[in-house]
Amino acid sequence: MNSPNRKLLIVEDDKGLQRQLRWAFEACDVILAQDQKSAMEAMGAENPPVVILDLGLPPDPDGPTAGLATLESILSAAPTTKVVMMTGQSERAHAVKAIASGAYDFYQKPVEIDTLDLIIKRAFQLFELEEEHRRSARISTDRFIPGLITTNVAMQQVLEKIRMFARSAGSTLILGESGTGKELIAQGMHQLSDRSENPFVPINCASIPENLLESELFGHEKGAFTGAVRTTAGKVELANSGTLFLDEIGDLGMALQAKLLRFLQERTIERIGGRKQIAVDVRVISATNKDLEQLIASGEFREDLYYRLSEFQIQIPPLRDRPEDTIVIANHYLKEFSNAERVAVRSFSTDALAAIACHHWPGNVRELQNRLREAVITAAGSKITSSDLGLSIPDREGPVETLKEARDRAERNATLTALRANDGNISKAAKSLGVSRPTLYDLLRQHNLKN
Repeated sequence: MNSPNRKLLIVEDDKGLQRQLRWAFEACDVILAQDQKSAMEAMGAENPPVVILDLGLPPDPDGPTAGLATLESILSAAPTTKVVMMTGQSERAHAVKAIASGAYDFYQKPVEIDTLDLIIKRAFQLFELEEEHRRSARISTDRFIPGLITTNVAMQQVLEKIRMFARSAGSTLILGESGTGKELIAQGMHQLSDRSENPFVPINCASIPENLLESELFGHEKGAFTGAVRTTAGKVELANSGTLFLDEIGDLGMALQAKLLRFLQERTIERIGGRKQIAVDVRVISATNKDLEQLIASGEFREDLYYRLSEFQIQIPPLRDRPEDTIVIANHYLKEFSNAERVAVRSFSTDALAAIACHHWPGNVRELQNRLREAVITAAGSKITSSDLGLSIPDREGPVETLKEARDRAERNATLTALRANDGNISKAAKSLGVSRPTLYDLLRQHNLKN
């Protein structure tokens, strides 16, 4: 049954039905309202996670106008609220419009308390699961690396490894596909290190022509070559006492590999055209999306340099291997981009959520960001659709899965995965899922799972 600390707002102008619903949900902290004005006052004062909202409210008790307007106001003020619409009107179009506007569910009167209780209980549970995901994402971001959002167990283990490596001066090699956030992780390691007050200096080894890259890395003296009108320090020197980030290290030519190796061995550099050895104290983090061991085998990358660069090694899993992160990341950037663009887009349609979950994401988080940024600007309504994202839902054989079935399947699979990953330990499994122990026990009961 519903917990007494769960706030439930009931927006209903019929006094008799108000009393019936208050009695039916007496285990909740019930707040009553009878129109849009009182409903929004209650939202501001109580911030309830779940709302039962009558479609027919004054001044339009026989039509949908006031109810739909109240729905829009509630979701504008609190987008994560689960609103269950309730109506005695039989127009199917009203239900479709309510769901399209963001309602969690739609219930047809007359009221059957057992059925409505099940809907409300599921709404609370879904809100709490989503809140745990949001809290887990915030914890990951705040505790480890700002901007890196994950609820995935494997990625959480990567974050823990990053935390441990960060305070060491050892060279670190970050491996991962394009768009997985390798530079973000390098910046996070710098911020977590004892060098955080000193420079973080990035250089992309693939974006600078090879004939200029040596000067960019090691600097040059005045007159060293045509156009060298003044002495210029290179990136390595500028990073002194801080962190040097060598992105796309797999694209570095063999000649520069030898010079970089010499620097890593001796910790001194010599500017182009110079004769003076300059000592540099720098922590080196490098990254690549290439298979360096394969490049070593083909003679394109020095094995000794590889071992110098990878005293510590971090492998970032692609987004397709952590599908539970896609919706969490999408919701995070939807809020960020909609605020930045000052648009009213606040949520995803059901087909958009399905498309995000099904897409392979070859461009990883960067692709998700790019598609979402464009969709926020071009979306015609208050919800992002799969069409806005430029994504389609793959054809399925057999009947189409309902949203409830999809939620149940996702919950069951995530619960099983967490239990297996933690050898059946409830406390650890709950922590990895980002939920409380009681919530996990509730999930086990719901899905007939045995610990």
